[in-house]
Amino acid sequence: MHVTMIKKELADGSPCKKCIQAEEVLRRRGLWEQIDEVVFAKEADPASLGMQLAARHHVELAPFFLVKEGEREVVYTSVIELMRERLASPMSAPPPAVVNGSAKAQPNGEHPTDAEVVELNQRFAAAEPLAVVDWVLARYGESAAIAFSGAEDVTLIDMAASTGHRFSVFTLDTGRLHAETYRFLDRVRKHYGIEIVTLFPAHVAVESLVRKKGHFSFYEDGHGECCGIRKVEPLQRALSGYRAWLSGQRRDQSPTRTAVELFQLDRAHRGATGPLLKSNPLARTSLGDVWEYLRERQAPTNELHDRGYISIGCEPCTRASRPGEHERASRWWWEESTKRECGLHTHLVPEADYKI
Repeated sequence: MHVTMIKKELADGSPCKKCIQAEEVLRRRGLWEQIDEVVFAKEADPASLGMQLAARHHVELAPFFLVKEGEREVVYTSVIELMRERLASPMSAPPPAVVNGSAKAQPNGEHPTDAEVVELNQRFAAAEPLAVVDWVLARYGESAAIAFSGAEDVTLIDMAASTGHRFSVFTLDTGRLHAETYRFLDRVRKHYGIEIVTLFPAHVAVESLVRKKGHFSFYEDGHGECCGIRKVEPLQRALSGYRAWLSGQRRDQSPTRTAVELFQLDRAHRGATGPLLKSNPLARTSLGDVWEYLRERQAPTNELHDRGYISIGCEPCTRASRPGEHERASRWWWEESTKRECGLHTHLVPEADYKI
């Protein structure tokens, strides 16, 4: 068997990020030595060997892998599929952290101390988001969950899938989401072949709120009560079974997130073994970085983005962004910018506030 990796070289001579990440995955798994040859598809040179191979096999993605056995050639556009099907990979057996498909505590899998969190932020200060995701999943496996709702979270899911580690994903269905968002959830589920655990608000609390104040009370007295019932309490339940969680927060998203760290010890929520490790791998990235990654990876996105929506939440509390507006200005637009948080990422809500 002869394995050729075809990397892309951009017109300006720089390598594609996806190719770099694929090589990193192979090296971390100790599989790089099984790649027999590397050739380049140069955008500036249609006659380059890589471009010829791409044309011959009708491939438009990079990197891709050509596996040759005798006269037979098989093309792989996914490094994960290549590892699973062709390379001598430890992924063929469950990782040590997983027994019968269920997460099992690893020797170093407990939540870190405050001092260790400080050390982690220093160690990963210059690291790429993928390195942060890989570290969290290597330590916690399925006991680490990605909180999924939007574009940033798809980026995290895509990175998590590329690591080969096991991981969990959950989403909060408030009952007020756009129809486009529900279709988006299903596309992500199918695209990555993953389970997305869906959490719903407690029906008694929702019924009580609507009975007393109607369906749109948040326009008059603020969104805090509604979000507390539809988001904050379900998040408490969601996180109770995990030891770590990953969010797509970025420092430039809003005035309330400028101090977001790569790693935090989350004492606002109780996990399976106490406080959780919370990781924000995209903290230092920008909105442009996220979309560059999604386009390069051809990842699924919410169709509302094509209609001018940038930050997407519940239908009554989200509108399309206006020219020149900050991305979060379209969320709870009738309130002050410093109050445009639903409570999921603030540490001000006591655990018992929304218990039924």
